Amino acid sequence: MLLATGGVLLQSLRRSPPDAPATAYDLQIYRDQLAEIDRDLARGTLPPDEAARMRTEVSRRMLDAGRRMAPIDAAPLARTGLLTLLVGAVLAGSVAGYVWLGAPGYPDLPLASRIADAEARRADRPDQVTAEAQVSLPALPAPDTEYAGLINRLRDAVIENPDDLTGLALLATNEATLGNFAAARQAQQALIAAKGDAATAQDYANLAEFFIAATGGYVAPEAEDVLEQALLRDPDNGTARYYAGLMMGQAGRYDLGFRFWRPLVDGPPDAAWMPALRAQIEDMAYRAGVEFTLPPPNGMTPADMVAQLSDRLATSGGPPEDWARLITSLRVLGNPEQSAAILTEARRVFAGNADALAVIEAAAP
Repeated sequence: MLLATGGVLLQSLRRSPPDAPATAYDLQIYRDQLAEIDRDLARGTLPPDEAARMRTEVSRRMLDAGRRMAPIDAAPLARTGLLTLLVGAVLAGSVAGYVWLGAPGYPDLPLASRIADAEARRADRPDQVTAEAQVSLPALPAPDTEYAGLINRLRDAVIENPDDLTGLALLATNEATLGNFAAARQAQQALIAAKGDAATAQDYANLAEFFIAATGGYVAPEAEDVLEQALLRDPDNGTARYYAGLMMGQAGRYDLGFRFWRPLVDGPPDAAWMPALRAQIEDMAYRAGVEFTLPPPNGMTPADMVAQLSDRLATSGGPPEDWARLITSLRVLGNPEQSAAILTEARRVFAGNADALAVIEAAAP
């Protein structure tokens, strides 16, 4: 009965995996736009007030891109389609670190002092209970009557069979899907206890994820302890390495965060943590003082990515940000005529939409 219930639950929750975002590529395009604005201003082909306006618009888009970090969909949550964890946390930690460590007008702190200060903050950071009390998670929609009934039957089945590994795993996953992270942790901890020495690195990584999801992306000391258990069992576990790097970035130890993340870049392209990793690793490397350029996903060149974007806009359309990205990308790749043609088409598509046209015009040469 429990297996049948679990099958129904998993089938009812199955979703298609999200497409990997191009946030990191967007940020590079925006940097190129800023450089181009500076060049035009220096040549005298762009008035200062117009340059200032364009810089403001491009900077706004860069900030928007940073806030559009893809939600983490790590196992086992990826198997249920739950998108619970926003990964802007490491960027927030980066900004905080800059404000505190890199304030303009102050001399650089020696590396040893920075590391010592970061470690002190890491040791003194809030615990899980405090972090959960401070975070406000988005409300999830209430489950329909049929699904709620299945969950209740699953809970009852686990109470009757507390050592049933399948039931515990299903319960942990589905409690997390409902946003009941405390219940998910309890079920996952029971699963690990029932497995004993057979508990895997992924079992511990999943438990850490439930801790982290409950804090909106913050890695508390309790989650760190669980991650250590995962990495002791498998130092190459992708989920654990991603969250360990996230924790280091939040603490200001960007050097260690980058060390955790760098090997993951060459990992499975369909790994649940890959979109979040690719969106953040260049910023982590920069703050670690490491020269690092993220290779295009799946071996695609920038030209391939631009061609893919062009085909998608031609067949399915898209938001003005995508049109602006295509206009700038074509110009950066040395295709000004095609860029101008796309600009004309975008103006036609968004005629009458002032907000969209403002985004389009910011990408104009």
